[in-house]
Amino acid sequence: MILIVDSGSTKCDWISIDSQGNQLLEKIRTKGLNPAILKEKKLYKIISKQPELKAHKNEVTHIYFYGAGCGTEKPRLQLKLVLESIFTNALVEVKEDTFAAVRATINSPDEAAVVCILGTGSNCSYFDGKQLHQRVNSLGYTLMDDASGNYFGKQLIRDYYFNHMPQALKVSFAERYNLDSDFIKYNLYKQPNPNAYLASFAEFMFLNKESDYIKNLIKSGLRLFSKNMIFQFKEELKSVPVHFAGSIAFFSKDEIFEVAKELGYKVGNIVRRPIDGLVQYHTDLL
Repeated sequence: MILIVDSGSTKCDWISIDSQGNQLLEKIRTKGLNPAILKEKKLYKIISKQPELKAHKNEVTHIYFYGAGCGTEKPRLQLKLVLESIFTNALVEVKEDTFAAVRATINSPDEAAVVCILGTGSNCSYFDGKQLHQRVNSLGYTLMDDASGNYFGKQLIRDYYFNHMPQALKVSFAERYNLDSDFIKYNLYKQPNPNAYLASFAEFMFLNKESDYIKNLIKSGLRLFSKNMIFQFKEELKSVPVHFAGSIAFFSKDEIFEVAKELGYKVGNIVRRPIDGLVQYHTDLL
């Protein structure tokens, strides 16, 4: 059994295939496994307590794990050791989520492209057809992650409290979420995964996309992301498309095309869930 895993900070999808590429189990979903945020004990608990994974752990021969927080050596090795301690018969490969986005969006294995992730967090890289290049080291959700779920969640909360949100939307926002200041601060400073907590508010945008306020909020975030991340690859943009992966990207398709036209770059593929493309990628290698 081969496990292909795509993890963000919020959720983690597991798909099992055999050596012919046939899916063996229904897709499994666990909480997100970001080793840059979660401690080893928590990572172990999330994985080991999942019933199907627990039942089939000895059958697993290979694990290809792609995840948020796996871009630097220490957290990547920490997660690798956790996986190896549970799936004792498996060869384990852990790569950052950017590789998942590349493999899920490019049209051929050697296609060059700028590839962006817009999910709970955000990132942007250039794939030259062989290697991945990044020109900005991520400093996490508190300082970066423009146009991500947690970015938009933070902007919505700020606009609500600073009275920049239209009154009708303020009422709707308050009805949908607990906006008590103590409750928000408790989740931000006392609970694990504050980035995922912030990202949970982003759904509000896509339930109210008819609002000019929401449209402008989305486009403002995308312009910032373009300036700070996509335009790190100005020369490459002259000849390659920009692909996007992640739920925020998928539900912001219209705004992505508008901002790209405004700023002068070409949008390629937009994929909601990289896991589907990853299954095809690894099946082709079998």
